[in-house]
Amino acid sequence: MTLTMGKALNAALRDALREDDSVVVFGEDVGPLGGVFRVTDGLTAEFGEERCFDTPLAESGIVGLALGMAMNGFRPVVEMQFDAFAYPAFEQLASHVAKMRNRTRGAVGLPMVIRVPYAGGIGGVEHHSDSSEAYYAHTPGLKVVTPATVADAYSLLREAIADPDPVVFMEAKKLYWSKDETGLPVRTAPFGTAEVRRAGSDATLLAYGPTLPVALQAAEAAAGDGRQLEVIDLRTLVPFDDETVAASVRRTGRCVVVAEASGFASVSAEIAARVQERCFHSLWAPVLRVTGWDIPYPPPVLEKYHLPGVDRVLDTVDRLQWDDAPDSRFLSGAAT
Repeated sequence: MTLTMGKALNAALRDALREDDSVVVFGEDVGPLGGVFRVTDGLTAEFGEERCFDTPLAESGIVGLALGMAMNGFRPVVEMQFDAFAYPAFEQLASHVAKMRNRTRGAVGLPMVIRVPYAGGIGGVEHHSDSSEAYYAHTPGLKVVTPATVADAYSLLREAIADPDPVVFMEAKKLYWSKDETGLPVRTAPFGTAEVRRAGSDATLLAYGPTLPVALQAAEAAAGDGRQLEVIDLRTLVPFDDETVAASVRRTGRCVVVAEASGFASVSAEIAARVQERCFHSLWAPVLRVTGWDIPYPPPVLEKYHLPGVDRVLDTVDRLQWDDAPDSRFLSGAAT
């Protein structure tokens, strides 16, 4: 059957609620309204207000409540409504949620999921379009997941809910209406596993969440010019699949990271560093990035200039030193 990503997420929540009485869903407007993006549509009607309920407009209180419930046998799934709305709860996440297992020497885990609709592309204004993944990925103790396909949306959310530790589950808002034919329940590869979405031999495009469609469109366009670009969907940022990424870059010799977030001190910067450290002697050109600009998120009329697009990706691919072959002594490690 054909499902949107939003419906796949709804199905994942519904199945988890049916199978495990300890799962509860709460947040701002997630009850009878079904959430701003209708991801929780119908859950209160089916499971009652004890299992899916609205909270006050207080994000730190939402996460604090989830923390206490997770410590006492529940598996809370909370929604932050919009990415930048989660910032008031960040102290709870960084100081307590991420550290509880370490603080208690493994005695207390926190099986909780923080759903964060994030990134741009829907004409949203400031505080509604942030790409905040770097804050969470930089915080040890948090797993960070960002599905880009309908099947992954279902499968990764089910895995997140079943995980014994806290998971920040980042949902690209512009992908809520993306569609695919899939049978549910479907289980895709687990956390820490990247997927090759398009095979190629000339360069590797690394993308996640909202930039996967951009990378695939760029690869399709590049094929018309005779360049075969491999596209890898990272799927989870923490844990990170170094093995799949490095294997691809060593094979192609070139790499471009595509991400919506601003480039400075970002997840894309970490990825570029990891690729350089692991694949240095296989690279024909420096690892390059296509990111959002280092500015606050612009007004809706300007977001098309801020977000990475196909043309920017192709322009960056053109900079990958296609004409100059590297010194073979350097590639072999013989150079000093």
